[in-house]
Amino acid sequence: MQAFTVHKGLVAPMDRANVDTDAIIPKQFLKSIKRSGFGPNLFDEWRYLDKGEPGQEHVVRKLNPDFVLNQPRYAGASILLARENFGCGSSREHAPWALDQYGFRAIIAPSFADIFFNNCFKNGLLPIVLPEAAVSRLFDEVNGFIGYQLTIDLPRQVVVKADGSEIPFEVQAFRKYCLVNGFDDIGLTLRHADKIKAFEAERLARMPWLSQRVL
Repeated sequence: MQAFTVHKGLVAPMDRANVDTDAIIPKQFLKSIKRSGFGPNLFDEWRYLDKGEPGQEHVVRKLNPDFVLNQPRYAGASILLARENFGCGSSREHAPWALDQYGFRAIIAPSFADIFFNNCFKNGLLPIVLPEAAVSRLFDEVNGFIGYQLTIDLPRQVVVKADGSEIPFEVQAFRKYCLVNGFDDIGLTLRHADKIKAFEAERLARMPWLSQRVL
């Protein structure tokens, strides 16, 4: 998992409340057994004018010019600004996969759905909860200035605005530790690889029949 320490990026505004996971990545794309390739189908029903299906060539699809991520001023955005209850709906882990694979590193909103919030941390995506008034001010600034960027300093737990002012945010210590070090659940386990190998060797020495294959 990619580590997250300090990130500076262009901000894209998703000015809708209660954006659910089916909007983030529609259900037809959940058929894939891979954990990659979901970025082109992020917000598929809003992003394109034609119906999306797995395996389509995205370069020939018709883009919706009114959708925020299709506007040239937000090309390359890596921070998503959203409204309350972002990520509600079903618990699909594909939603943070799609956001990450599109290029987003962080999402700022007044609130998130619990399961989506947890899935973000497990996949290297930082969800930041800020007061609704602070989020509304950020929407005003993003809409008012082309190329609006923010710097997110996770070790210091602050969002730094262009004028140098800072907005503090809370993050649970263990989740912060995992993100800063790039540890997903497997990475956390592999920290103890030497101990695991030693245990397995000792166990087989005591019970060698465990290594025998049943034909």
